[in-house]
Amino acid sequence: MTAMRCLAVLAVTLLTGAGAAAAQTAMPAAGVPHEVATRRAATISGVRYDLSLSIPAALAAPLTGTTTIRFALSDPSAPLVLDFETSREHVKSVDANGKSAFAYVNGHIVIPAASLVRGDNAVRIAFNAGDASLNRNADFLYTLFVPARARLALPVFDQPDLKGRWTVTLEHPAAWQSAANGAELERTTAGTRTTVRFAETQPLPTYLVALIAGDFKVETAERNGRKFRMFHRETDAAKVARNREAIFDLHARALDFLERYTTIPYAFGKFDFVAIPAFQFGGMEHAGKILYNASGLLLDESATQNQMLGRASVISHETAHMWFGDLVTMRWFNDVWMKEVFANFMAAKLVNPSFPEVNHELRFLLSNYPAAYEVDRTAGANPIRQVLENLNEAGSMYGAIIYQKAPVVMRHLEALLGEDNFRDGLREYLTRHAFANATWLDLITVLDARTPVDLQEWSRVWVDQPGRPTIQTELTVTGGRIATLAFRQRDPRGRNLVWPQQLRIAIGQSAGPQLITVEVKGPVTDASVAAGMPAPLYVLPSAAGWAYGNFRLDRGSLDYLTSSLPEIDDALTRGSAWVTLWDALLEGQVPPAAFLDLTLRSLPRESDEQMTSRILGYASNTWWRFLNTAERDTRAPRFESLLREGLAQAKTPSQKAAWFGTLRNVATTPGTVGWLQQVWAQKEPVPGLPLAEADFTALALELAVRQVEGWSGMLQTQLGRIENPDRKGRFQFVMPALSAEAAERDRWFAALQDVGNRRREPWVLEGLNYLHHPLRAGEAKKHVQASLDMLWEIQKTGDIFFPKRWLDATLGGHSSKEVADTVRAFLKNLPPNYPERLRNITLQSADELYRAAEITKNK
Repeated sequence: MTAMRCLAVLAVTLLTGAGAAAAQTAMPAAGVPHEVATRRAATISGVRYDLSLSIPAALAAPLTGTTTIRFALSDPSAPLVLDFETSREHVKSVDANGKSAFAYVNGHIVIPAASLVRGDNAVRIAFNAGDASLNRNADFLYTLFVPARARLALPVFDQPDLKGRWTVTLEHPAAWQSAANGAELERTTAGTRTTVRFAETQPLPTYLVALIAGDFKVETAERNGRKFRMFHRETDAAKVARNREAIFDLHARALDFLERYTTIPYAFGKFDFVAIPAFQFGGMEHAGKILYNASGLLLDESATQNQMLGRASVISHETAHMWFGDLVTMRWFNDVWMKEVFANFMAAKLVNPSFPEVNHELRFLLSNYPAAYEVDRTAGANPIRQVLENLNEAGSMYGAIIYQKAPVVMRHLEALLGEDNFRDGLREYLTRHAFANATWLDLITVLDARTPVDLQEWSRVWVDQPGRPTIQTELTVTGGRIATLAFRQRDPRGRNLVWPQQLRIAIGQSAGPQLITVEVKGPVTDASVAAGMPAPLYVLPSAAGWAYGNFRLDRGSLDYLTSSLPEIDDALTRGSAWVTLWDALLEGQVPPAAFLDLTLRSLPRESDEQMTSRILGYASNTWWRFLNTAERDTRAPRFESLLREGLAQAKTPSQKAAWFGTLRNVATTPGTVGWLQQVWAQKEPVPGLPLAEADFTALALELAVRQVEGWSGMLQTQLGRIENPDRKGRFQFVMPALSAEAAERDRWFAALQDVGNRRREPWVLEGLNYLHHPLRAGEAKKHVQASLDMLWEIQKTGDIFFPKRWLDATLGGHSSKEVADTVRAFLKNLPPNYPERLRNITLQSADELYRAAEITKNK
């Protein structure tokens, strides 16, 4: 029977048997519509999957499999919708309780009500797996199903509130390793093939199901009586040996802390993790088997402090997900932020004891506020909690608001309740909803009972609304004393919202800053406690890395900080001031040249490594984004000289790596570029900085984009130096984007129209960054329109962070009015059905471009 005839028969059955209401599910829309998911969650329970997959050695051959899905059904009057967004040809057979009728509709397998029974049901499906979420390579694969991409590979109920227990059997080449969420029970080999059977899991949503198979090496260790396994593909044995103990230790500490904090034991049995080359994210929290980006785990000897902190943070983040997200899962992806905020929030608590030498209040500030502001200051800002009608748009909900703003908001909430009270509320929430699903309302209900504060109203402003307040300092001084000090809060979106929060205000005095605290409860907050204090050098309401907003300083404070910021002794106050001054630059209150000059005066005096890295980043961004060629040429000798001096004076390899990375990024003068060529050729050392393969690779790419003499041979030589096949493949992929020949770069970009050439997303993004490098911006602007036109397709076919990163890589090297106008025209001419989230993402990525074009237009 053809698919169309089957569908026609099914429709007749529905309309004549189950009624018009049930007929609505005979033609489910594409993706995972909320109404389909809601009905399924209301009628289906006790889900179990028994999945068998055969993985061929040949990359071109399909994975074949069978799955038996068992479940209880409370209402069999309507057809059953399973998600499998491949094609009808991928479905080989369907057996539902002994009956074979089905239709394939808009990426769903639809089983008629006549094949269903009240109570226990079993549906067996034979299929060819879809490739889109299998991440297949020549000698390994890994699944990545978040947020709702399991349906691109397997027939499933692809929604977070239909958790299922999974039993998996994999058949694959005998030389390969494999792992799933459950523990390995049995491994048998016959000839060139091996079959592995894995234990049944605890209840899991589909986005947490994960399989790996391929040419992996396995490291094992035991900590506190628990066995850990690390799968990896690293060919540098010394690198593995240098990192392995720290990696195992960090996981063990994270588990120990979380078990103590939550009072709930780790729930998923075995604990594996996998270092994936060019993994799309920093990590992904599959229960019992976390996937990581290999470069973030296996660090080079030249790793910076930020990279070491980053590794500890991502391990803590993913381990925290075993409780926040895996044990208790959001009901729908509009609450995806809940699992991410608690993972980040717990990670901040976890990392602190491992790095006692680090100023962790400063780290929280620098890790969260700048990234959140990058989105919240834009016209495309989104709230923390968003509306979501279909899971095919869930991927575009991820971003800095979830990962960086939400932890700030959660820290404010913890302060409202008190640390112990907040912790006890989380324990109650986790215990109440273990192995099930919950919403933000469920958590707020628990916490609301523990405080007199109206958390519903607090949540309406901080969680349900986009944007941030503008807070203006109003200061008067009389007779050398503060007469009045107030802070006027304004909603830049005109909604008359008031963001209740605490301002921790630094009053700058010659002996150091004096901190005062006021509570913001209305449009104007009077800091009467400051009256009578000596006239301040500056007033900084964003001090202590606490309050959240766009802080517009009084003129005297702005002038003082622009000229004398290095005079402030306290690192957290300095950090808060830098974040505030960056906002002032973007709003045209501080000229870019003056801001760059401040960075150059500050860097030699900065004593905190985190702050040095942040200031170097601000200097680099200002250099390429807000100065024109003539301004850069004038300042380049001084800038590069300062960087080389800082590199020489830095005391540790970590500090030297930060200085060297910035010098490599901004170098343009013949003297510095020539020296970098000698370093790359290994004729000049960098004293005190052991350079690894990744450093020489990055150096080759930076020199090639500058078209140094012999650039092509340099790339070929570097390709020959790279021994690891995964890194060699990445370098080969990126090389054409570096070509001095425009036609070759054009061909490289045109090839990205084919989704197959976009599968390795980190490779694509690296190439795009060089294609649109500021030194090539004039030639690359012709590709901007095509990149914008591809965005919707990128969202449909890529993983969750890819659309935003695609835009950032496309627009990040540009600052011209012409490119800004191209983006504005694109947005103006969008069709009515264009996804609103993609429009907002475009506004977010274009915001700094718009500001740079405005600031530089009169130069």
